[in-house]
Amino acid sequence: MGVVEDARFGGIDLGVWAEFEAATWTSYPLLFRMLDDAAVAAVLWDRFLSSSQCAVIAEGLGLGMEQARSLTALLAGLRELGKLVPGFQRRERGAWERLGEDLLTGAGRISQVPVEVDRSSMHVALGVLGGLGFAARGNSSPAVRCAQVVGGMGGRFLQVDVAGSAATRRVAATVGGPTWRELRARYAALVRYLTGAVMVPERVSVQAAVLMTGVGMLAGRLSGQRGHWLEAAHMPAFGAAEHFAGARVRAVEVVGEAELERVDLEPVSFATAHPHLAAPNDLQASLIAQLPGLVGEYGVGITVIADGTGSGKSVGALEVGRICNGGCGTAGVAWLMPTTATTDAAWETLEAYVRAHRPERVPVTLAHSRSRLNAAYTGTWLTTEAASGHADPAGAMTSLMPDGTRPAGIPAPAEGGSASLDGGAREPTEAGEWAAAREMTAPEGLLDGQDAALLAQFSAATIDQAQMAVLPVQFSALRLLALSGKTVVVDEAHALTPYSHLQLLRLLGWLGSMRTPVVLLSATMPSSTSSAIVAAYLAGAGREPGRLAAADYAPAFPGWLFADAATGTAHRMEATARIRHCRAQTRPLRVTMRAVTYRRLGDVSREVDPGERLAVIGQTIGQVAREGGCAMVGCATVADSQDTYGYLQRSWPGDPGELMLLHARFPGWVREQRTGWVRRALGPTGPRPDRLVVVTTSMLDTSLDIDVDMMVSDLASIARLLQRAGRLARFYLSWQNTGHRPPWWSPGRVPHLTVLQPLGAAGVTAVPAEWRTVEPAFLLHATAALLQAKNYDLQLNVPADVQDLVEQVHGEHSPFASETANLRRLLAGHLERTVAEEHLSDVQLIPPHDRVSALADLHRQYLTSGQAATRLGTLPRRLLPCYLTAGGELALDRAGTQPLPDQRYLSSRQVRHILQHTVPVPAAWVARPAPQHRPPASWDQHPLLANLVLLPSPARDPAHTEHYGRHRLRMDDELGLIHDRVN
Repeated sequence: MGVVEDARFGGIDLGVWAEFEAATWTSYPLLFRMLDDAAVAAVLWDRFLSSSQCAVIAEGLGLGMEQARSLTALLAGLRELGKLVPGFQRRERGAWERLGEDLLTGAGRISQVPVEVDRSSMHVALGVLGGLGFAARGNSSPAVRCAQVVGGMGGRFLQVDVAGSAATRRVAATVGGPTWRELRARYAALVRYLTGAVMVPERVSVQAAVLMTGVGMLAGRLSGQRGHWLEAAHMPAFGAAEHFAGARVRAVEVVGEAELERVDLEPVSFATAHPHLAAPNDLQASLIAQLPGLVGEYGVGITVIADGTGSGKSVGALEVGRICNGGCGTAGVAWLMPTTATTDAAWETLEAYVRAHRPERVPVTLAHSRSRLNAAYTGTWLTTEAASGHADPAGAMTSLMPDGTRPAGIPAPAEGGSASLDGGAREPTEAGEWAAAREMTAPEGLLDGQDAALLAQFSAATIDQAQMAVLPVQFSALRLLALSGKTVVVDEAHALTPYSHLQLLRLLGWLGSMRTPVVLLSATMPSSTSSAIVAAYLAGAGREPGRLAAADYAPAFPGWLFADAATGTAHRMEATARIRHCRAQTRPLRVTMRAVTYRRLGDVSREVDPGERLAVIGQTIGQVAREGGCAMVGCATVADSQDTYGYLQRSWPGDPGELMLLHARFPGWVREQRTGWVRRALGPTGPRPDRLVVVTTSMLDTSLDIDVDMMVSDLASIARLLQRAGRLARFYLSWQNTGHRPPWWSPGRVPHLTVLQPLGAAGVTAVPAEWRTVEPAFLLHATAALLQAKNYDLQLNVPADVQDLVEQVHGEHSPFASETANLRRLLAGHLERTVAEEHLSDVQLIPPHDRVSALADLHRQYLTSGQAATRLGTLPRRLLPCYLTAGGELALDRAGTQPLPDQRYLSSRQVRHILQHTVPVPAAWVARPAPQHRPPASWDQHPLLANLVLLPSPARDPAHTEHYGRHRLRMDDELGLIHDRVN
């Protein structure tokens, strides 16, 4: 019989199972599952893939769009073919006994080794595809590549050893006799017939293979949902053709329910899309005027926007995304940031932008390790009951300290209202309106899962979520699929270490090869770094690396550059507009450096000498303490911020709530509330406190739209200082003569950043050992040398003078690199560490697309997402502070009102509540836990809780310290986690 007859009811054996529910002895036919996968893949092509992704696949196959779509569906349909082997079918005795006699007698020898379905599918697909006319002449031949696509849909690409394990004779020995082989061929032929994949590709590019694999992964995830197949299993029997017709209808439904369909935002005016702006500034207007013509003529490319802090780069990026999506066939935005705090802020910006278009429904997702702890994202509203510290353990996060006191700077909720996400008050009507608006963009279903968030059309993510796409981890192809279909915005790229920077370059090479528009944003990026990033993208797009090495791809600062992938030409912002923009954005800045003696506070009552770092900080912010205003003290480390806060408390003249400590080692809910409160209190709309001093680390350095009147900072690299200064009088131009400044802010005042230079006994810069883990010592010494050369007093105009300062310290040919023997020695060590980091990073990276022979090259290493590091030293453990009550029970709060759940099955709200109390710490700090530090045994099988480390403390002993080998940890209710080490 042929495929037409096989497609009819009763035309082919449907006794082979793919899914089996032992409780009811319900089995689902393998052929139906294969057709389900194929149908969902076809619908994903129609409704999820961008037109640019479809074009990459079609071109990579040398086929027309319709046939490329059909082949993608066929390969997705072959994903489960490896289950049509005796070893798998015998897993369920009840289902095995239902097989036809011819299959049972033709099973042959059944291996006792468990069947790896992915490898089995790849091996049998190789033979089946060969029978369909696919050439199999080497690693890159269509049969081999397509077989690897089929096997790779399980998460990892596997090696096809045609002369070894994939040889016809060896495969035949374990996959059943002729009856089994014939049925596999008939199943494959049926899927091919019903999907219409009649053409055989002459080639299969690596990019096309990766994207088709991602589609198959996603199709299998959707059609493999228990509810999807179980419902079909209980339907009346159909033939293959009838089932496929119904499968296509159900596929539309399941893709719709997963909210994966592309949505075109309705065109709106600039002021509607960005309601906080009346009109675009000169740089934004230049992009809006010039870029559409460039994209229309040359197509896809990479845009670099270099401008001062607070000048509207984010708005410019959104406009570039709109233009590129319209002209390049992509849809949506993936916004990548260096930290979770800045990603949270980017998500709010992106979500507001999408919501301003008034779509009926467009999910906007947040993807990072702590996204489930973001109350605004998850919709975890804070009730008054929660704010009082007496919430149900499974409920929303509380807004009080573990001891029941309110965090400094966090106001109490209004009576009768509900505490807002930022710790302030939100009336019920306002909260309801906000919640109703969020219904437009809140993800549900598939996209609400942590590992699927990048698939949303609009998403904000930490850059490491994207870097996992070029590491040999499971489902890396799914990440490339998620990123390549939209405009990718890389913000604050200058903040990456050499280790992470190399991963970014590899990612951009892959995105360039997949016709993905990219936007790069930075206020302090050296021209050499900008050129290297653009060159990596263009090399991926196929431009000659030799010519790229000699090209200059750095935009004039401030300004923008667009490098098209078609020719590699750099198109820059029109000079007149750039000069006009620079003049309009110009504001003064004064940076002075003061020499200090660095010494830890130790005993909180210790007498501090006048020349010590702490004393100078107190003197500098004294005007704010006496006369009001808002100030920020940027400390190098958490320990320094705790010392600074403790010292300032001793003489603080006002309300304790006017002095706030903010760093990364508070429990998650405290850190989130304090960050949110600061962002809103010091944001452009306020309400601005009369007096506030925020003592922090690097948490507020980048991408946060806040403004302080005064700033003090520990010595840092010039790029970090300039980024930090971006929060100093950020609204200088828009707030002139508005009365927002304190009384001492005289007309014409120049914003002033005081930098503290630690000096050693020899009277030269002495960088404390703890600071060297934050930034390379060379950059700190070079920055100190730069400020010394300016007589410790640098007066500049922002943004005009920024780029030159960055080049002097961070550029390839910094004049300070050879200034002194000490700097030469430090630079040599810095370069050695950089090379070592790049080597370590390169060891784990997947190869560039043009160096891939077999697809298995993309997974030569076996790494899990937890093992693959996107940054050195950032594989932290989560510490859970908890309190031992008088009754001997553990609780999440010192009052004992929130018992630690000790049960096997926990609701998602309970899990979230537990995680909101955790603190990330370096793994070395808790490398030697004692039995009392292990979480409850009932959590052992929970993926998010099993690896937590407890920090138990007697509820009545706030000074209790726990020992973890040589490390001592204590959770202070006011200072956060305190770490000490026994020598």
